[in-house]
Amino acid sequence: MQAMPAPPPDRLTVLITGASSGIGEALARCFARDGHRLLLVARRAGHLQALADALRRDHGVVAEAWPADLARPEGVTALLEALKRKRRRVDVLVNNAGVLAQGAFAVQPAAGQQALIDLNVSAPTALLAALLPGMRRRGFGRVLNVASIAAFQAVPGLATYAASKAFMLSLTESLAEELRGSGVTATALCPGITATGMLDRAAAANRRLAALPGFVIGDVDAVAEAGYRGCLAGAVIVVPGLVNQAAMLAAGSTPRWLLRRVTGALGRRLDTDNPQGRR
Repeated sequence: MQAMPAPPPDRLTVLITGASSGIGEALARCFARDGHRLLLVARRAGHLQALADALRRDHGVVAEAWPADLARPEGVTALLEALKRKRRRVDVLVNNAGVLAQGAFAVQPAAGQQALIDLNVSAPTALLAALLPGMRRRGFGRVLNVASIAAFQAVPGLATYAASKAFMLSLTESLAEELRGSGVTATALCPGITATGMLDRAAAANRRLAALPGFVIGDVDAVAEAGYRGCLAGAVIVVPGLVNQAAMLAAGSTPRWLLRRVTGALGRRLDTDNPQGRR
């Protein structure tokens, strides 16, 4: 007879990477609003501490700043060692830290491509490998992997970025099935273009991005709220916004060769000034 999963704690301990801005910061506010304890991880110690202070002040929650550069393997190792040393249990893991680099693959520096893979793929995979076993033993846990609508199709000009998000989507779906009935769930949040600092930096270097119509740009708080609710409910895939949902459905029903041609034509219309952003 299979053991019943343990009930969730009243107050969850939530580790959020890339928490100092954008979707990560908005997710932190969602969890804090409902009284959960927060372990906030990002490179920028000053921004991170300011957010932790604000969440403690505004919501009366425990919020700790854990500065770490997860693009470096030693940064991931140090974070995991600190969690173990301080005996922090993680009930919810939010893999949000990520980087974007735009431009033709052949002209991108190899080091930049590897750095993107290290942060977008290797770091979240390492955190999952370290923290999922404990969730399973306790019979409760939530994982929220922030992917992208780009995970559903090829995106010329964002080849490595889109591939990294496709990896996270596929990994999430596989984990969701492996974890079925365990009390632990895995959710992929797949937003489209969202009003964050990452978009601002990209638009500053690419005038066509700056001219995008407002209806295709998602509100960061709405995106975070959809991800938050989907995560706690155990949804497998969350695509916020009607425009993005329509794009996902279209991608699923369009022949892949035609989708590649269309996205390739659109990508070639954009300047290749290589705008980069990191959350």
